[in-house]
Amino acid sequence: MNKPAKPRRSWLGLLPPAETWPSLDQASNEYRRVAFSGTFDHAKESLIYAAASAFRPDVSGVGHWVFTPARLADGAIVMINRGFVPDARRDPLSRAQGQISGPVDIVGALRWPDARSWFSPHDDPAHNLWFARDPKAIADAKGLGPVAPFYIEQESPAPPGGLPQPGKLVVNLRNAHLQYAITWYGLALALLVVFAVYTFNSRREVP
Repeated sequence: MNKPAKPRRSWLGLLPPAETWPSLDQASNEYRRVAFSGTFDHAKESLIYAAASAFRPDVSGVGHWVFTPARLADGAIVMINRGFVPDARRDPLSRAQGQISGPVDIVGALRWPDARSWFSPHDDPAHNLWFARDPKAIADAKGLGPVAPFYIEQESPAPPGGLPQPGKLVVNLRNAHLQYAITWYGLALALLVVFAVYTFNSRREVP
């Protein structure tokens, strides 16, 4: 029976210093959980179209991820996915309670930008609408200057009023190694049997 892979980076550490960001390896740090303090710049908030995500089973329906830059104590900027808002609440004025001011203690997971394909819709900065979680592209459009090459998937705190809705990622990748091994060994055995039968029959036909 297949056993699900254990979630990676379940432990909680500090956000890496800004001087180390360019050298961070995605494979080693994706989903790494961190805690830090930052101040949101709500005036530069962006909306990313939210498709269904296996990592956030608590979210459903049409809506958007709210990406907001957070400035750290040393002046560095990190883009934060603060969570989900339904399409009817995309206007910040409809969820003003959630526009927290001052430093906020944030817990979240490091994520790297979405991979774009030929089928990815074009972003629409003029209408503050994006189709890929890409912190650099958003920062360039907002005139933020350099930002972290990753973004933070916020887990907590939940803002007053509940929106945007943060949540812990469910990173439960299926481990099918055993199934693959059984399949390939089974095919190899079947091939061996076929070869043995062919060899046996060939020898019987020799006069």
